Amino acid sequence: MQSPAYLLRCLSVLIALVAISAPAAAQLSLEDAVEQVQQEIQGRVLKAEEVTIGKKKLYRIKLLTRDGRVQVVKIPADENKESR
Repeated sequence: MQSPAYLLRCLSVLIALVAISAPAAAQLSLEDAVEQVQQEIQGRVLKAEEVTIGKKKLYRIKLLTRDGRVQVVKIPADENKESR
């Protein structure tokens, strides 16, 4: 049976390897979020801002649509998730 110190070292190395190999959540820039929304909702951007709610960073984009309506879109800065 291995010593507890050896097992702890092995566990530490394993955790470090997993942390290094795990991809970080890709961050979307405000400019990229605006471009993405403009492509999806063909309209004029009235305002775009970064908003933090708790620990979550969102981009709030206000658009004037072609039919004259104002639409607000919220996109998480973590580009793997969407909230509209």
